[in-house]
Order: sequence, then C-alpha cells, then structure tokens
Amino acid sequence: MYLKKVDGPRAVTLADGTVMTRADLPPNTTQRWVASRKAAVVRGVIYGLISQSDALRRYGLSEEEFQGWVAAVAEHGVDALKATSVKKYRQP
Repeated sequence: MYLKKVDGPRAVTLADGTVMTRADLPPNTTQRWVASRKAAVVRGVIYGLISQSDALRRYGLSEEEFQGWVAAVAEHGVDALKATSVKKYRQP
C-alpha cells in the first residue's frame, strides 16, 4: 500500500474524541458550500489538520470569508453557517 506524502498530520482527534482525517475534508472541486462542508474546513484548520493558507488556496476562499465562517461557528455554532439562517445570526 502506498501512502502519499503530505505536509502535516494525516489525522487529528477532535475535542469530542472523534478522529478527523484528510478524507473528511471536502474535495478541492467543491462549489456548493453547505454548512457541513464549511464546518469540516473550519474544524480541519482549528485542529491543525490543514493550515489556513492551504485551505484558502485549496478551496479558493478569501481570508475574510473564512474568518467569517470561524467567527460564526465560535459565536453561534455550526447552525450559523447555514445560508437559510444568515438573518438569524447576522449582527446588526
């Protein structure tokens, strides 16, 4: 079995004890960003599975957009990433 050389860890343990691997990250070609995919990228960066700069480059995100995701999760949880709930969690 051949394992591709990657920078950083192949898997990390999250706060709830579950293991997140690089296979749990969305594919590079993701165009439809649902809350679960956004949350996976945020968790991957926060727990050190992937660097922020690598995530921004890999998914074509701006730093502002990514920081918005992180802030939304920190303040209101994963539900704040849902497009249908933007008004509910948006600051005036």
